[in-house]
Amino acid sequence: MKNLFSYEGKRVLISGAGSGMGEATARIVQSLGGEVVTLDIKKPPIDDVTFLEVDLRDASAIEAAVTEVVKGGPIDALFNSAGLPGHSFPKVDVMLVNFVGLRHLTETCIPHMKSGSAIASVSSAAGVGFLAMQESLKPLMAISDHAEAKAWVEEKAQDPDFEPYTFSKMCSIFYTLSRGTTLTPETGIRINCISPGPTDTPMMPHFVEQTSQDFMDSFPKPIGRNSTAEEQGWVLAFLNSPAASYVNGENVFTDGGFAGGLWTGSIDVSALIPPAK
Repeated sequence: MKNLFSYEGKRVLISGAGSGMGEATARIVQSLGGEVVTLDIKKPPIDDVTFLEVDLRDASAIEAAVTEVVKGGPIDALFNSAGLPGHSFPKVDVMLVNFVGLRHLTETCIPHMKSGSAIASVSSAAGVGFLAMQESLKPLMAISDHAEAKAWVEEKAQDPDFEPYTFSKMCSIFYTLSRGTTLTPETGIRINCISPGPTDTPMMPHFVEQTSQDFMDSFPKPIGRNSTAEEQGWVLAFLNSPAASYVNGENVFTDGGFAGGLWTGSIDVSALIPPAK
C-alpha cells in the first residue's frame, strides 16, 4: 500500500521553524522525506534545512524570500507556523505576523504551487469565537493589499480595548475557512488550519505572564495536560499530506476537547476569564 503520509520528493516551506510547533513540524516533515526551507528571524536548530532570514511584518521581504525559494522549484506544501503572543509585543506587530503577514505569504506562494499542493496554518483555540465576531473580521478580510491592511490594523490598534492575539487568530481561522471555497476550485490547492490549546513551547511563558500560572494550570484541558509541539506538528504534517486529500477549508481544533466542551456547555465559560491584574 502506498504511504500517503510521505513527503518524499516534496519541497516544503515553513515559516516560524525557529522553535515550537514550526520546528517540530520541520523535523517531522524532514523525517518523512521532505526538502525543508524555512523563513524566520531565527535559524532553526535543525541540520540540512535551508534558512532565509525574513521579517514577516514586511511585505517586500516576504515577496523577495518567495522569489528566492522558487528558484529551486515549485512549493508543494506551505506551513504557516510563525506567531507572536499578545501584550509582550506591539499590537500592530502581533497582527502583522499572526494574520496580515500569514495571508500575504500564503497568497504570494499560491502562484508557485501546483494542483495537489496544500497549505496548513497554526491558529489557536483563542479564536474559538470567530463566528460570533465575523462582522468585526470582515472589514479586514475584504482588504487584500498588505499596505492597506497594515493601515487598517494601525487604526484599530488605537483602541485600548483591542486585543490583537485573539483577533488575529479569529482572522486566520475565518480566512482559512472562506479561502478553501475559492482557492481549491481555482487551483486544486487545499488550505486548512489547526487551533491548538495550551501547548508547551517557548511562547507559553508569555501567556503565563499575560494571565497567571494558576489560570494556565486551571485552563480547561479535558485530556488533563498541555499538548507538546510534536503533537501539533503531526496534525499539521497530516493536513498537508496526500493522506488528507479530502480535507479542505477546515479548522481542526487540536485542543484536547476544549472547544467541544465550550460549545456544548460542559465547560464553564467563566473559567476562561483571567484574573484581574
